[in-house]
Amino acid sequence: MFSLSKIFWGLFNPGILILLGVGAGVLGGVLPWRAARRLARGILIATFAVMLAVAVLPIGSWLVLPLEDRFAVPDPMPARADGIIALGGAIHLKLSAERGAAQLNAHAERMIAFADLARRYPRARLIFAGGSGSLRDQANRESDFAPGLMAQLGIPPDRVVFERESRNTYENAVFTKRLAEPQAGEVWLLVTSAFHMPRAMGAFRRAAWEVVPYPVDYLSAPMSRFEIGFEFTDNLVLLGKAMHEWIGLAAYRIFGWSEALFPGPRTP
Repeated sequence: MFSLSKIFWGLFNPGILILLGVGAGVLGGVLPWRAARRLARGILIATFAVMLAVAVLPIGSWLVLPLEDRFAVPDPMPARADGIIALGGAIHLKLSAERGAAQLNAHAERMIAFADLARRYPRARLIFAGGSGSLRDQANRESDFAPGLMAQLGIPPDRVVFERESRNTYENAVFTKRLAEPQAGEVWLLVTSAFHMPRAMGAFRRAAWEVVPYPVDYLSAPMSRFEIGFEFTDNLVLLGKAMHEWIGLAAYRIFGWSEALFPGPRTP
């Protein structure tokens, strides 16, 4: 399932679909058949229309906002935390392996929030769940580079348990629970990006572990749904993240890796 998910997303993320549309249009345009050339023009026009819509309309924000608004930061914060979990995804594995030290990507706030919570709750157990989500490189794991980063953030590495076997969010939940062996009544905080929190909560609940969500790393704001401009690259990246999560939510439910299609807060 891990391999299939990576191959599927490699073929059907928005950037690849646009590239395939352009490629199909160009290829069809050089074929000798009139019908093929007519179809090619239609494909190119449709692809250009999609690209224009992505550049002008905040489609990514429309799709990301429901994900990010699904769970809120606890208010008030728990009086105590028995443990804090940070999910991987903030360390750029390829660059880290080539440079020999942790290199952070756009989701670095996960690590900053983890360090902040570790200081706020000095008695809490700390777990960093980060293997490798790469289909080609399973030799390098985020947890291999995280200890040095923890030291830079002021967290003694020997205070942190590093889970390095997980390849996806479901395995994050299952393997982290095995390490933590949480007891009834314990309070564990889960740190990950806000857009990723619904899928993460679904996976942890499926693993029969009710954690407290602590979303960070917001990518959109409520007012951004009304903004119209012209920014193709950033909008395409945001659209890709949103589509990845929505497809992931559906896949996790189908595979039985989540307790709901769109997990949300528990009703009191």
